[in-house]
Amino acid sequence: MRGYAEKLIHYGKLGDTNERAMRMADFWLTEKDLNPKLFQVLAPRFQDQNGGYTRMLRIPKSREQDRAKMAVIEYKGNCLPPLPLPHRDSNLTLLNQLLQGLQQDLHQNQKADFSSSHTVQPPRI
Repeated sequence: MRGYAEKLIHYGKLGDTNERAMRMADFWLTEKDLNPKLFQVLAPRFQDQNGGYTRMLRIPKSREQDRAKMAVIEYKGNCLPPLPLPHRDSNLTLLNQLLQGLQQDLHQNQKADFSSSHTVQPPRI
C-alpha cells in the first residue's frame, strides 16, 4: 500500500498535463475529486524530494476477527498533528535483558569482594 501511495506522488509530480500521470491518477484514485489535490497540493509539497513521501505506523492492537496486524500510512508534512509513535517496552529487548544480567553479576561480585575484604582476621600468635 505504501508503495502505491509513493508511486502516486511520483506521477503527480509529472503534472496534470502528462497523459500517463492522468491515466494513473484516474485508475488509482476512485474518488475523482482527489485528482486536483494530487496535482495541486501533494505534488508541489514533494517537488524537491525524490522519495520518502510517506511514513507508516503500526497500530498496536490487531483486529479481533483474524488477528491481522494493521497500520496507518500518512503523507509527511500534512497540516494535521503527527500520529504518536508506538511506545515499546524496552525492558524486554534482548540487549536490555543482557545488560540487566550484567548489572546483576557486577553487583553480586562487588558484594562478594566487599565482604571478603572486610572480614575480621584472627590475630596470629
